[in-house]
Amino acid sequence: MFPETRLRRLRKRKIQPLVRETQVLATDLIAPLFIDETLREPSPISSMPGQFRIPPDGIAGVVRRLYDAGIRGVILFGIPKTKDSTGSSAHTKGGVIQNAVQSIRMEVPEMMIITDVCACEYTDHGHCGILTDDGMDLDNDQSLALMADIAISHAEAGADCVAPSCMLDGQVKAIREALDAQGFSETPILSYSTKFSSSLYGPFREAADSCYSCGDRTTYQMDPANAREAFRESRIDSEEGADILMVKPAGLYLDILKEIRSLGLPVAAYQVSGEYAMIKAAAMNGWIDEKKVVLESLTCIKRAGADLIITYFAEDAARWLHEK
Repeated sequence: MFPETRLRRLRKRKIQPLVRETQVLATDLIAPLFIDETLREPSPISSMPGQFRIPPDGIAGVVRRLYDAGIRGVILFGIPKTKDSTGSSAHTKGGVIQNAVQSIRMEVPEMMIITDVCACEYTDHGHCGILTDDGMDLDNDQSLALMADIAISHAEAGADCVAPSCMLDGQVKAIREALDAQGFSETPILSYSTKFSSSLYGPFREAADSCYSCGDRTTYQMDPANAREAFRESRIDSEEGADILMVKPAGLYLDILKEIRSLGLPVAAYQVSGEYAMIKAAAMNGWIDEKKVVLESLTCIKRAGADLIITYFAEDAARWLHEK
């Protein structure tokens, strides 16, 4: 007890770096990228200042820049030229993601390429798979076959890791079995194992052109109020063969992240578009210091248990970490 115990002894500026418990590294960060098949020039995303949709012939250059900044992983989202009710362009051999993977693989072979496995960018209704006959909800089991086809097409193109994000029951099992049957038993699955039906996804839907035309996603994404169910979701994905688990969003769900860490698998956290937009807006108004808030937020996400952090701040954060 005070005065014998003085915790401030370890807060002297020279000592603090030596006893810091949590360190964020550039190699912890994964950069999300949007490739738009309809573009010839990068297009700014209005709700996400500093982020762009990238034309297919520009993606390799962007990834090279990220690699040179110290980033070692990217996750790809595609915006196709054509959409239909079954998301068929998501798994075509010459699709936007398949071509992007091949381009990156040739130009930046050192980069780990993760591909988002979902159909919301590819369906004309904006939902994450095939709808039920009445058009009112997602048909879980029909959509599983679609996710398996998408994952196989990404692996065939050269993806290092596939990341199913649609929160279907059985998605990991279906994809694992399909990959193994096609000779891709070494391709890991990063599962969006606990993805909440959050209000923080709005800017992403502009970025990925994935707004839904009917209903919402509350019947397949998770209720933010349910912690026990959140743990069950990730535990089941672990049992089905997921190699990495994910909590999305990150910042408001650090309690969930800490619990899922106990399952023993590597854990990713997604600092989502709304989190990015809020920090950017406050910084642009001069209300907060962007660099300090970003690095603090990433530190807290890692402290809660994340091994990997998907963040739109990846490139800036890598530079700031290097400056430190």
